[in-house]
Amino acid sequence: MPPSVVLPSYRETVRAEWVDYNGHMRDAFYMLIFSLAADVVIDLIGLTDAVRRARQRSIYTLEAHLNYLHEIKEGAAVRVDMRLLAHDAKRLHLYLEMFALDSTRPEPVAASEQMLLHVDTSGPRGVAFDPDVEARVRELAHAHAALPPARFAARVIGLPGAAQLTTRPQRTKDA
Repeated sequence: MPPSVVLPSYRETVRAEWVDYNGHMRDAFYMLIFSLAADVVIDLIGLTDAVRRARQRSIYTLEAHLNYLHEIKEGAAVRVDMRLLAHDAKRLHLYLEMFALDSTRPEPVAASEQMLLHVDTSGPRGVAFDPDVEARVRELAHAHAALPPARFAARVIGLPGAAQLTTRPQRTKDA
């Protein structure tokens, strides 16, 4: 990573109630941690709680992909680093990597991609970012453009040689 680029990050500790019968964190709680981490980016681009309430704006998740790479257990401290892969007038494409802080392993324990939509909550309907927020999004995208490719981004789920679905679900007009 270029030395001038600072990734937004979030820290959490795996709680006892998040652990399954195998002694590992349940899959749903990886998504919870990634969701809480995405809130850091939402605040960073200027959509703090106060701004969201005043402007009747929010961020909705349209799609999320998770890669479970290594198990983590109760009590493990984790850090999620986030970066903006792409954006348009009303969407953010985020990439997140989770690391176990008490491990000597430098690789992530999980990775996620999320497509987020800026929403007018009075509708609700997708809308373009307000100019001040859009400027922060552009600034963040510019800083993150210098980073190497995201290792676990744009993966497709499927079985080798298996027939793939021939139809794709259609997006709503707001997406």
